[in-house]
Amino acid sequence: MRSFLGVLFCAGALIGCGPAKPMPSTEEMTEIRIVVRSSEADPTVAVRWDTYKQIIGKATNLPVKTFETNNYNGNIQAIASGQVDFAQIGASAYANIYAQVGELVAPVMAVREAEGSMGYYSALMVKADSPYRTIADLKGKSLGYVDLNSTSGYLFPRSAMKAEGIDPDTFFSASGFAGGHSQAVLALENGQYDAVIAYVSGGDPQNGFSTGSLYTMARNGLVDLDDFRFVWTAGPMPNSPMMARTDRPQAIRDAALGAIASIPFDAPDAWVETGQNPGSVFAAVDHDFYREVIRLRDEELIARRAGGAAK
Repeated sequence: MRSFLGVLFCAGALIGCGPAKPMPSTEEMTEIRIVVRSSEADPTVAVRWDTYKQIIGKATNLPVKTFETNNYNGNIQAIASGQVDFAQIGASAYANIYAQVGELVAPVMAVREAEGSMGYYSALMVKADSPYRTIADLKGKSLGYVDLNSTSGYLFPRSAMKAEGIDPDTFFSASGFAGGHSQAVLALENGQYDAVIAYVSGGDPQNGFSTGSLYTMARNGLVDLDDFRFVWTAGPMPNSPMMARTDRPQAIRDAALGAIASIPFDAPDAWVETGQNPGSVFAAVDHDFYREVIRLRDEELIARRAGGAAK
C-alpha cells in the first residue's frame, strides 16, 4: 500500500516500527502527529488527510506528520499510548481508548450532515443474485464482520440483532473478520461469506444511502452497485469523533481543531473531494455523545468473556 504522506506505519502501528519517537512535551510541541487508517479502496482518505495537514500546519506554524495504519488496533494504541496527538476513528474505538486512558483523550467534534443528522448505519448486504431477501433468510449462513473494534461493522449491529431476538453467535453458522469495510465488500463479492456488514451513510433506510465503502468502491470502478443488495440495517449510531490528547497544549489543540473545523467553509471544494457530502460540517461533541456506544461495548466485553463471541 502506498504511503500518501511519506510515512507508512508497519503492522502494529507506531509501537511496532522500531524505537518510538519522544512524546511531545506538554509545555512545547515541535510537530503535530495524526494517526489515520488507510484504505486501499478509498483514495479520498489520502486527499482528506493531505488537506488537513496543510490547513493545520498553516494554523499552528508547526510541521504536521500523518501516520498510516492498516488496522483499527493500530490507531487505538497510537493515541492511547500518547505517540500521536489527534485521531479520527469510530465510537467503539473511542470507547476502547477511554477504557485505557480515561480523560487523557477526548472526543471534540464529528461530522453533521446538512439535514442535521450526526449518525450513520450498518448495512447487512448479500450478493444480488443470492436467494436471501431478509435477515431471517440468513439463518445458518456465514457472516463477515469488519473488525472487533468497528462500531458499524461489529458492535452496533450485533446489539441491534440481539434486540430483535437474534443471537448472532448461534444464528449464523460461522463468522469472521474481513479487516475493513472495503475488505468486507470484496470478501462478499469473492464468495468468502454469504453476507457481510459494512457502514453506509448519507441517507437512511427509507430513502436510501449515498456514501459508504460500497458506494466509494463503485465510484472507483472496483465493484458494481447492482451486484449487491441490502437485507437489513441498524442505526443510526454516532458519527466518528475527531479525538485529541488532552495532555497537549490547549492553544495548539484549539488552533489545530479550529483549522479542521473551518475546512467546509474555507475550502468547500476540498471538503467534498475528501468524500464528505455538500452542506455537512463539523459539530462539537463530548464524552456524553458516545455513552451509549461505551455501554454497548461494556456489554459486549462481558458477553465475550462469558463465551459469546464471533466464531
